[in-house]
Amino acid sequence: MKLKIYHIYISTTLILILLGIDCANAQQEPQYTQYNYNTMTVNPAYTGSKGHLTVTSLFRSQWVGLDGSPKTISLGIDSPLSTYDGIGLSIVQDQIGPSSETYLDFNYAHNLILNRKGHRLALGLKAGARFLSVDWSKGTFRDPDVLFNENINSELLPSIGAGLFFYSDNAYVGLSTPNVLYNKRYDAIEEAVGSDRMHLYLIAGYVVNLNSTVKFKPSTFVKYVEGAPLIADVSFNFLLDEVLTLGVNYRWDDSIGALLGFQINPQFNLGYAYDLTTNNLGTYNSGTHELFLRYRLISRITRIKSPRFF
Repeated sequence: MKLKIYHIYISTTLILILLGIDCANAQQEPQYTQYNYNTMTVNPAYTGSKGHLTVTSLFRSQWVGLDGSPKTISLGIDSPLSTYDGIGLSIVQDQIGPSSETYLDFNYAHNLILNRKGHRLALGLKAGARFLSVDWSKGTFRDPDVLFNENINSELLPSIGAGLFFYSDNAYVGLSTPNVLYNKRYDAIEEAVGSDRMHLYLIAGYVVNLNSTVKFKPSTFVKYVEGAPLIADVSFNFLLDEVLTLGVNYRWDDSIGALLGFQINPQFNLGYAYDLTTNNLGTYNSGTHELFLRYRLISRITRIKSPRFF
């Protein structure tokens, strides 16, 4: 009976990811520079993989100085249920111009232990809803239309996503799609004004122990949507004495960034990233700021021996 359930679960996950590949068309989901600390939001298969209850909050202010620029707040809570299963809750509030969208997702991951070395393949599913609001009074229009007098108030849009996440003690690679549903957006007179487009995410990284006190982690985060430019992040991070993280990030044809992290104690980890825009928008803004805080539910006197650097 359990084997049948696993087969159904694996098949469902793969079908949802393939649907995301087939239906992808445009960029709409929020983006992050510190994706290594916000992985459950990117891939539900990551849920519970840290081995203890974890709470992660992140704030991103993009293109500072540009009117109506994007602002994102996220909160993720996840925990293992057992050796094989994890559950989590993700809340994201994304605002750009006159529109505000809140994402609420419930995540579940099941782990398959592949060998005695502890290599694992996690399969994740997420289900939730988006709540869209548009206040046209916050916009400026060259040719105002009567339709802009009708705001959108908390339109409910369902979402279903899936992911795969392979990982060991020092490497990982994940493939995911955050939403396979093709939701249409409507105005007050039921005219379709837009629609969701599916995204496909690839995330990967490898940790190298340079010596007893320094770890080096190159990583990448690739976002593909048919009909839109490929977005690829490449990051290089160093972890010093299990306390201080220093890194750089490059987003193809978009920005370069610097990252700084500090392990305050075994429970709290604080991080900051700054992106400098390198495309034409750089003339009109002073960069992007991103701040995250993570809490792990472990004893104050506990010191994790060689904690995993992802």
